[in-house]
Amino acid sequence: MSNLFDTLKGRLSGNSRRIVFPEGYDERILTAASQLAADGLIEPVLVGTREKLEQKAKELKLSLDQVEVIDPTNYAEFEEMVISFVERRKGKATEEDARKILLDENYFGTMLVYMDKADGLVSGAAHSTADTVRPALQIIKTQPGIKKTSGVFIMVRENEKYVFADCAINIAPDSQDLAEIALASADTAQLFDIDPRVAMLSFSTKGSAKSDETEKVAAAVKIAKEQRPDLALDGEFQFDAAFVPSVAEKKAPNAEIKGDANVFVFPGLEAGNIGYKIAQRLGNFDAVGPILQGLNKPVNDLSRGCNSDDVYKLAIITAAQSL
Repeated sequence: MSNLFDTLKGRLSGNSRRIVFPEGYDERILTAASQLAADGLIEPVLVGTREKLEQKAKELKLSLDQVEVIDPTNYAEFEEMVISFVERRKGKATEEDARKILLDENYFGTMLVYMDKADGLVSGAAHSTADTVRPALQIIKTQPGIKKTSGVFIMVRENEKYVFADCAINIAPDSQDLAEIALASADTAQLFDIDPRVAMLSFSTKGSAKSDETEKVAAAVKIAKEQRPDLALDGEFQFDAAFVPSVAEKKAPNAEIKGDANVFVFPGLEAGNIGYKIAQRLGNFDAVGPILQGLNKPVNDLSRGCNSDDVYKLAIITAAQSL
């Protein structure tokens, strides 16, 4: 795990990034922000009132000397933000609506990112995934050619690193969604120095079973390959055929992936969520994430069960995504 973050920290050296934390009053957020500022890795921006945050920090014996605080109710550029929000929502919100909506810390923080006042956002310690992702989809939006954002975990155990997707967002992705997820996950893998070899997973290997579910995955493989013929990507695979060379040799001897995949795209959220948690709990892998991908600017979602170390690490990842 340390090697993973040492690499990212090295990239951030001399490339300081501003990361906004909408949940400034949360003890875990305050602790991580104070440590990140002290380490000089990022410039943390907390949403809240200076007086309340300093009181909370004092109780926790934390320093906020190098941490910026922005209060939505007393923000000099709030009217500029209102106008920008109304323009971005294209008739779906009036200025009156905007003034109310932008007092919500997640919407306010997301607008800071959209307006280039910050490079990325980390939230979710005290909010649901929907509360974090909805403002990002409405304001920052997905990259050209990508219809949906998705969530991956980097699974780490000693020197092993794998990408599991989508484990956080899309309940029942169709073939086009799966292809998008696969290509975005390959790009995320490269961020973590993983040379992507992508396996599209199912309960079938290369037509060993036929159903709408398996054909959905096979179609996704074709779509992804047409878009990125240079990428090592294949399927549909059962997990053992994607991961164990001897099994791959028997089940899919002519496949491009020969039991050496390191990016695994699950056919649906049920499988992805269960799969990463099995690897985490039974395989003793560290699960880093979820990391949201496909957005124009990085926004990442914490688990409400996170600790300050999780916040610290996800902030580093978010900053690295913005480079």
